[in-house]
Amino acid sequence: MSVAVAVTDSPEGRTALDSAVAEARALDTGLLLINLTLHDFTDDEIPADLDVTLINRSGRGDRDPVTAVLDELSGHAEVDRLVLGVRSRSRVGKVLLGSVAQRLILRSPVPVLTVRVPEAARR
Repeated sequence: MSVAVAVTDSPEGRTALDSAVAEARALDTGLLLINLTLHDFTDDEIPADLDVTLINRSGRGDRDPVTAVLDELSGHAEVDRLVLGVRSRSRVGKVLLGSVAQRLILRSPVPVLTVRVPEAARR
């Protein structure tokens, strides 16, 4: 059993990471951290008390984020849930920009736990 999290460069990504760490600790299991940001994680961003597998992308030219996450999920059979940070978007916003979270929710082979950014953090 393991918890996967897709982390983006956004408040939603940070919230997803914090929630996934809490979930992994509560379940006493490992964490598959799929880094969709454009920076490498530092040692202080990765919890030392968890068994963490870090997957980095090579930059903007790497695979579509949805494809990257789905590929990693299919390659890690021990993962039994995916944690994603979400935010509200208008219908027009979804059409123009798409929604990585929405596509992952619909295509994920494992259950998805979605978390919203706390109201105080959005200000």
